[in-house]
Amino acid sequence: MTTTPDSTTERTAIAATLETDLTGARSGLSEDLKPAFHPLATICGHLGEDTIAEPIAFFYDWHDENGAAPDLTAEITAIDVAGTIATARMEIDNWTGHRFTDMFTLLKTTDAGWQITAKVFHLHA
Repeated sequence: MTTTPDSTTERTAIAATLETDLTGARSGLSEDLKPAFHPLATICGHLGEDTIAEPIAFFYDWHDENGAAPDLTAEITAIDVAGTIATARMEIDNWTGHRFTDMFTLLKTTDAGWQITAKVFHLHA
């Protein structure tokens, strides 16, 4: 696959959006990660036996209760861009002792740039 200057620019912008999510994770403040998410975003996944399928406000509340993860490490393993939409995958270790695989869908908005519209996660055992 060849990378055009435009796709490189878009991938860099998407990575910056994902980094905003991680900044909030490290600080423990949902206010720090909110700019990464579209106001109508959703979150889905499993926490133990519980299936989570909620508006993103659920994640903000969980995050504020869970606290800071200053030792969190993460790697973006894939970004796929098609015009004004994208998908991304991130491997996250030590989010307050947990390991996650997150997959995102993103939309490039005219007012806020790239924003996450859906976060789907897998909590590893």
